[in-house]
Amino acid sequence: MGCPFGKTPANYQEKCSMSNWRKQDLVAGEALARRAFLALESETADPPGVTRKAYGEGEKFAFDTMLNEASALGAEHRYDAGGNLFLTYPGKDRSRVVQIGSHMDTVPHGGNYDGAAGVIAGVAVMAIFHAAGSKPPFDLCVVITRAEESCWFPYSYIGSRIALGILDKELLNTLKRSDTQRTLSEHIAEEGFDPDGVRNGESLIEISRVVAHIEPHIEQAPVLVEAKKPVGVVTGIRGSFRYRTGRCLGEYSHSGAMPRQYRQDAMAATAELIVRMDDLWKEMLAAERDVTVTFGEVTTNPEQHSFSKVAGETHICLDVRSQDQGVLDDMREKYIALALEIGRRRNVEFDLGDISGSTPALMNENLIELMKSAAEEANIPYQVMASGAGHDAAMFAQAGIPTVMIFIRNQNGSHNPHEAMEMEDFEKAVEILANMLARPPEAWGE
Repeated sequence: MGCPFGKTPANYQEKCSMSNWRKQDLVAGEALARRAFLALESETADPPGVTRKAYGEGEKFAFDTMLNEASALGAEHRYDAGGNLFLTYPGKDRSRVVQIGSHMDTVPHGGNYDGAAGVIAGVAVMAIFHAAGSKPPFDLCVVITRAEESCWFPYSYIGSRIALGILDKELLNTLKRSDTQRTLSEHIAEEGFDPDGVRNGESLIEISRVVAHIEPHIEQAPVLVEAKKPVGVVTGIRGSFRYRTGRCLGEYSHSGAMPRQYRQDAMAATAELIVRMDDLWKEMLAAERDVTVTFGEVTTNPEQHSFSKVAGETHICLDVRSQDQGVLDDMREKYIALALEIGRRRNVEFDLGDISGSTPALMNENLIELMKSAAEEANIPYQVMASGAGHDAAMFAQAGIPTVMIFIRNQNGSHNPHEAMEMEDFEKAVEILANMLARPPEAWGE
């Protein structure tokens, strides 16, 4: 794609000149990253994998590790009321800031790279500038958010919502951590931060100052592996709707004595609902509409298990995602309609439960082109792609901050201990970020 300002050589040299990093500059970033990944893997190990609970000891260790690394480079630091950490490397224009960031918590027995790769990448860029003895055009702020993984508190993007001052204050006392059953407010206070400040919407982010927010992240699917590309330039983050606590209520009965026409078989009804939603998914894809459909939990009551019983109750959860809010709305309406239709015909009742989710977030077009150009400078191949998983970047984009993501190739998926990001791919992503940060203000639209 080349320079987003035009393709003439003169214009390219004026506005998109090569960063010309020395080998030792890039090595400084690589050394910091390898050191940080090793420390996290060692100190937060929870075989198999690692565990860094939101507002727990592992997350705190990760925050402290990055604070120490950034401070050694001369970065300033501040915590907000909810414990999000802001590490700022001074730039030439201190009135403006480019943010790079992600989270440090993990799922239980997860991999070492989910979230942490984005944070470490940002501090590695600081190390490159520090080794080069140069400054970025604006302040570079690495934003490390708390509690991104909703397995700890059943709500998305808690840390980034706090950072932006938009977390619903009621959630402080209603959200409870899954392992302790203690409230979010209690955990924030226990870590030495200020739940009242969160409640009042206090924020360290001045949106008018933020030139861009960039989130590097491992890819959590096999797209880059299959494409044989080290990195992906992300165009958007899928939104979602979720029914976590759905039930199908029928009636338990004898498997041999109860004729088919009289059965109230909750399992058969649930199975039909799943198959019908899968058929609908195929239809949407055939119409080139972006969507994913997942029934992540389908269970029956183990106390009622028997090979000779018709199931009288099931529990189900549904997760639907799309870049298109219209598709999400359409799928939700059809799910409700299918549950009603199947329930009436099979003489059972579906209680879908409470709905939760997030809205889709599109990435900034200028930043997408800037990232492509920065990759091309270094002759690094990339894949243009959407993000199926949710990320903190969605919150920053929806707050009106120009936002973009870069994915790093990662084998074996994510949310498991087998994440397999190669350091060579990570280093390519860091070089792209450093190239972006070396661009003059006009390249950022300033």
